Amino acid sequence: MPRLKDRIFMLLQDPRVMKLMRDPKVQAIVMKGFRYRGRMEGAFDQGVQRIAGKLNLATQRDLRGLQRRIRHLERELREAEEPLNEDQATR
Repeated sequence: MPRLKDRIFMLLQDPRVMKLMRDPKVQAIVMKGFRYRGRMEGAFDQGVQRIAGKLNLATQRDLRGLQRRIRHLERELREAEEPLNEDQATR
């Protein structure tokens, strides 16, 4: 993959490509391509979510939610322990 990125970078530095990329029609086509890619990724992700739900599998979204919940509970636990630790320190 790094080689591909290097090749793309080199290509984008070519004056002919730079001139082509300034063309509004080319820019519109490139933007359509990015939007299409985004829609396809979204549709794919929704399909994966639906299948994972039917198979009762955890998804990345589920794991992120669990990680947020764990961080929240850890924070609440620290806040609840602080008064106890302060009380023990004063004895």
